[in-house]
Amino acid sequence: MGRALYSILEWITRFAYLNVLWIFFTLTGGIVVGLFPATVAMFSVIRQWLKGKSDQPVFHTFWQLYKQEFRKSNRLGIIIYLISFIFIFNLFFLQANIGELLIWTSAPLLGGMLLFILILFYLFPAYAHFDLPVFQLIRNAFLTMLVSPLHTLFIILGLGGFYLLATVIPALAVVFGASFYSFITMWVALDAFQRIHKKNA
Repeated sequence: MGRALYSILEWITRFAYLNVLWIFFTLTGGIVVGLFPATVAMFSVIRQWLKGKSDQPVFHTFWQLYKQEFRKSNRLGIIIYLISFIFIFNLFFLQANIGELLIWTSAPLLGGMLLFILILFYLFPAYAHFDLPVFQLIRNAFLTMLVSPLHTLFIILGLGGFYLLATVIPALAVVFGASFYSFITMWVALDAFQRIHKKNA
């Protein structure tokens, strides 16, 4: 019983520490250029844990990945920022010009935003799992999302459950928000990648 409790507390500490590293390195990069290398590093560490490599030094591994993936992850970040800006601009435009015609045009916009969010669920796990150029990563994430509706549902349910828990205990979002998001999406996405690989083998 004592050993199991120690193991649980150890993993809680690991996730909290990883979350702190993500926040720290995101801020170190001035948020704009720090967000994506920090996120990629976090997903890569989570992937190692899920693969059974939990004995690696967390800070050293995170820092090495952050430096190694800084340029490539920010190239991906530019694309994500650009797409996000287009969606946000159009949302503000629609809000400022609400009319009968624009109500119909908002449906494709909202559908596109939903598709973009679903692709993001798989994009960072794909980055951590595959060694591919940026545009191939986006394509891989899109195709995985298309052929894995159940996995997408599990991600939504998992994140939804954590969100509900965080509304009851808000501190959880601060202490574990990013690392738990990473764990849930990486865990489900890894299974999706493995199933696709077996089908194509």
